[in-house]
Amino acid sequence: MIEERFRLALERSAEILKENLMGENFAEYFKSCSMFILKIKELYEWVGSEAYQDADRTLLQRRNREIYADILPENYAKSYGNPDYAYETLQEYGQLLSFLYGKLREMIPYAYEQEKESVLIRIELFLEVYHAFVCSFEEEKKAPDFKEIQQIIYWFMSDYSENMARESIEKQIDPSRDFARKIIMESDLADLRYLYRFGEYITENEIKTAEYLLSLPEETIRLMADTFTEGYRIGFEVTGKDLTKKKTVAVRYVLGFERMIRQAVLNFEKLGLKTAIYRSASDVNRNGYFGAIPNKQYDFDHKDDAALYMDKMYINRRLEVLRAGYEQKKELAAVFGGPAVVETFGEVPFAPGFKETACKLSEKQQKLSVEFAAQAGSIVNEYIRGEERSFTIIAFPTPQIGENYGEIFEEIIRINTLNYQLYQTIQQTIIDCLDQADHVMIKGRNGNRTDLCVKLHELKDADRESNFENCVSDVNIPVGEVFTSPVLKGTNGVLHVSRVFLHELEYKDLEITLKDGCVERYCCSNFDVEEENKKYIKDNLLFHHDTLPLGEFAIGTNTTAYVAAKRFGIADKLPILIAEKMGPHFALGDTCYSHAEDVKVYNPDGKELIARENEISALRTKDASKAYFNCHTDITIPYDELGKLAAVTKEGREISIIEKGRFVLAGCEELNKPFETMK
Repeated sequence: MIEERFRLALERSAEILKENLMGENFAEYFKSCSMFILKIKELYEWVGSEAYQDADRTLLQRRNREIYADILPENYAKSYGNPDYAYETLQEYGQLLSFLYGKLREMIPYAYEQEKESVLIRIELFLEVYHAFVCSFEEEKKAPDFKEIQQIIYWFMSDYSENMARESIEKQIDPSRDFARKIIMESDLADLRYLYRFGEYITENEIKTAEYLLSLPEETIRLMADTFTEGYRIGFEVTGKDLTKKKTVAVRYVLGFERMIRQAVLNFEKLGLKTAIYRSASDVNRNGYFGAIPNKQYDFDHKDDAALYMDKMYINRRLEVLRAGYEQKKELAAVFGGPAVVETFGEVPFAPGFKETACKLSEKQQKLSVEFAAQAGSIVNEYIRGEERSFTIIAFPTPQIGENYGEIFEEIIRINTLNYQLYQTIQQTIIDCLDQADHVMIKGRNGNRTDLCVKLHELKDADRESNFENCVSDVNIPVGEVFTSPVLKGTNGVLHVSRVFLHELEYKDLEITLKDGCVERYCCSNFDVEEENKKYIKDNLLFHHDTLPLGEFAIGTNTTAYVAAKRFGIADKLPILIAEKMGPHFALGDTCYSHAEDVKVYNPDGKELIARENEISALRTKDASKAYFNCHTDITIPYDELGKLAAVTKEGREISIIEKGRFVLAGCEELNKPFETMK
């Protein structure tokens, strides 16, 4: 059945090139799409042939660039993927047809994966829209009603939501979906042709990354992989979770690191875990493996395309198929341990441009999006229970970071493997101080306007309880922070940073005012228009919520990472994973113990962490949809913008921990030594 549909769909797509049944601009659009479909047909057939296996690197590279060429920055001005160009040529239908064009581009990796049905349904959607235009021009000599095309898209997204949910679930928890793992484990990694087998866009960055890892001695690769997998194992150990109950780990990474990932797969096998290695969907926030991002502006332009079809009925349908999908795979979900993530950094920071022609969620749709995220999170937690799962994250630079790539890479390996026992001892000194406090006072300097009071939980038994977790090299690599979930009521003031990168987006002069622990006001200076700045923050930092609580307060202690960032001039390129260890940070959203608040956690000194929830997450026992926000974004004040951080007792006595960017608490002198190397 699929074979016949596939053949007919391709034949019909080819016929469009010979037809002129509508206005010139629409005809040009549909012919352009048909030509792309025929390119996908050729690609699909080629990948399934012996010629593909024997293809040289030059041919693989040329094919790879050709299929992604249309949305590359140098071609984007005249691409139907660009909402501005789509509106210019297609007027009111621009958003709909630009979205449709994006759905066709999704066929690229499916062609490499030989997923025929996934290619087919997108061609059939295109043909249905085309025929609607043909019929309307034949009968009424004009384009069809906007809503008619919108309904075609709506029902496509609704009808195939079950397929999409099943695919999304399976690829994360089912190790039998081994497309990527086979490439990683069976390829000759010295033959860089393997990079093109994934179907992702490949540039010199991925090639040079793979070449650099090939140049490293085996013991260095083992050190990188061991640090990664041991962090995952220790994450279960320190939280008292039983890793032996788990059978699968999801590995997420950026192409080029296959030599390390291959060793990590072998390490996980020794821990009794099979790996699920799955492709990320094209999105602003990528989740899975991926190659080069052809055009971040393209991703940003289409991040709210759901505005074309999102309504209450669609959301209910999504939730229904999500639950059904997990119910069908509940055995696999029960033994899923969580993700192990390799992040990269080094790219030139991305500052997006707003386009009036791009889709935008209405206020009602934003609320639906928030509602869906909350309910979907609850469903996932029913089947992959938070109190039983863990994770780990580590980060490495890519060649885009600059001429000192090799030196920076070596420094990051050193930072990722710092002596955790030394930090554990120093951090315990800081925790002992903080556990005397009623609240923590944080003030900025050098133009930083931060003036915050963070309220702490009351310890009923200071000999057995603590407010702060002593975080060493486990789930969040590298070492270097103590953190807590603060009390919301009484947490007040202004958080300000002059420049910060969050989820790969830049924020200039970001200022957030907290009242009783929740965001009351916010602004930045990215754009000339104040409303655009507020929308930018609400969409990408608050994730469409009207407000978010302060889910975490932490003090980063990794001064080694801070000094390295200054020495190499890479502070603006570091991921949150490392940046959060380079000063106090504040997370908006859920607490660090989200969905696992009732699991007891102990510090190495044996004291129980009692600050595992706040007033909002405590609502989980009554209504989980009101307790969680399914986001957690760390905002760090760097040491050079930090004037003072002090523990303040109930009696009002201040105990300084940091003053003018240096640790002044007795027992923390070692943390200031890296600063001595700064010029």
